[in-house]
Amino acid sequence: MDTRRRPTKPPRTTSSQDGVGHHLHQKRLPPSIDNRSPSPTPKASDALPLPLYLTNAIFFTLFFSVAYYLLHRWREKIRNSTPLHVVTFPEIAAIVSLMASFIYLLCFFGIDFVQSFITRSSHDAWELEGSDNPNFLINKDHRLVTCPTPANIAPVPKSPNPDPVITPSASVEDEEIVKSVTEGTLPSYSLEAKLGDCKRAAKIRREALQRTTGRSLEGLPIEGFDYDSILGQCCEMPVGYVQIPVGVAGPLMLNGMEFMVPMATTEGCLVASTNRGCKAIYASGGASSVLYADGMTRAPVVRFETAKRASELKLFLEAPDNSDTLSIVFNRSSRFGRLQGIQCAMAGKNLYIRFKCSTGDAMGMNMVSKGVQNVLDFLQTDFPDMEVIGLSGNYCSDKKPAAVNWIGGRGKSVVCEAIIKEEIVKKVLKTSVASLVELNMLKNLAGSAIAGSLGGFNAHASNIVSAIFIATGQDPAQNVESSNCITMMEAVNDGKDLHVSVTMPSIEVGTVGGWNTTRISVCLPELTWCQGCEQRVSWLQLRALGQYSGWFSVSWGALSNGCHCTRAACQESHEIQQIEQRYIPSCIFREKGVVQQ
Repeated sequence: MDTRRRPTKPPRTTSSQDGVGHHLHQKRLPPSIDNRSPSPTPKASDALPLPLYLTNAIFFTLFFSVAYYLLHRWREKIRNSTPLHVVTFPEIAAIVSLMASFIYLLCFFGIDFVQSFITRSSHDAWELEGSDNPNFLINKDHRLVTCPTPANIAPVPKSPNPDPVITPSASVEDEEIVKSVTEGTLPSYSLEAKLGDCKRAAKIRREALQRTTGRSLEGLPIEGFDYDSILGQCCEMPVGYVQIPVGVAGPLMLNGMEFMVPMATTEGCLVASTNRGCKAIYASGGASSVLYADGMTRAPVVRFETAKRASELKLFLEAPDNSDTLSIVFNRSSRFGRLQGIQCAMAGKNLYIRFKCSTGDAMGMNMVSKGVQNVLDFLQTDFPDMEVIGLSGNYCSDKKPAAVNWIGGRGKSVVCEAIIKEEIVKKVLKTSVASLVELNMLKNLAGSAIAGSLGGFNAHASNIVSAIFIATGQDPAQNVESSNCITMMEAVNDGKDLHVSVTMPSIEVGTVGGWNTTRISVCLPELTWCQGCEQRVSWLQLRALGQYSGWFSVSWGALSNGCHCTRAACQESHEIQQIEQRYIPSCIFREKGVVQQ
């Protein structure tokens, strides 16, 4: 690192056992240790005869005064029919002053750039701003240490000798950046923009966090992850990543096609039991599904002075004559978002406007929000007294249990059904058709009603939806409304076979946008469909994703879990499954071939 602008100090020899003096990396010395006056750092503004703020004030005043004078003179010439090219000496001086002040103001915005270029001409691009004393101290210890705990705070127990993320061989520049973050002079969120290296920024932020909290992050992985892929996409200020195992269930026969579906979960036996339900469905000829509605919603809340004015806007929005105009305004922000309808609800003088639109292959929250903003701006012309309180008034309703989603739907609305043959129920599920029908009525329907459940008339569809969402890059928080599900079972074919169905009105998924574009192809039929194909295939992807997300609540929640409960052996079945997985011979797949255990 270039230290030409720093005061030099003579080399200090250490009193270590080897007795050999050597130079070590430098650190800043607090002002209380060295009171010598530092050499001033040259600035581009030092070349000005007056302080920068006075120079700026003079040129700003000159610019606007001369401009006003010239405009006033030219107006007089136009009124008196005097040629504009005939100028007097004061006018020539004014024109020259105008050009000079304009050039100065134009260059003024480049002074900061020139100053930063001069002061950071060396490789050290991280001198702390506002430092009163840029002196440096030679320190013999290269290792990163934890900041001391303040005296008035109880010490926090730490892991013994945690390995620092920045190794002893790390540059002094990284050490200075870590110190800047811990001292609060450099915001942690700006590291990626300052460094231009996302992985290095994560390491520095991680080390600063360890020093600030006094706790080790040794167990949190940081290597082996592409931090550039999440920049500006889905996670800010990363310090590592969490490893979640991904299992595969299937094949699932759905609408005549086979699906191998990944599930990311930490719950034991979930994938195995889901696979068991898929086996029963596959052996019975597969399942069928219908996507009967598709539309994302956003509901802003606006306020008026009176309830009468709010009702006038409600009537205007719901009038059929205005639907075409509103659709044109809404649709102009996206070539995929298309307004489907508007539903309004009043609460006093407050109006909640629920927009619903198609969003193509995307989940569409941002898309519908932009369209809503277009309509709100358009309405300000005829309703200038309308006050927009929030772009979302929770009437959407996003990531919260709500009857409006359960009744009206949100995202993809799916119905799936299958007929499980009697012999499959007995052989694979180890129970009977009558027992499953009775259990579904007493547990999923009556039991959920007694509990006052909202959209929870199922065993636990959220288990499967969450696992699929995490594995395919969806938003896990939208599991709340996406798990709205009602499971129905009845005996058919003279009571021999089992007809089972699930209805899920609000599955929120997408194959483009966010981070799911890099991982979505692994969960599609035959592992071949990918984002970026033609529109027809892309739509099939999205429909399939919504449909099998819903259907898996049949294969696990309705079938596998149901047969466990009918035998009153939920815990026992989990234990048996674990024993089977532990002791039955299995294959371990490695990079070079298959090795038998």
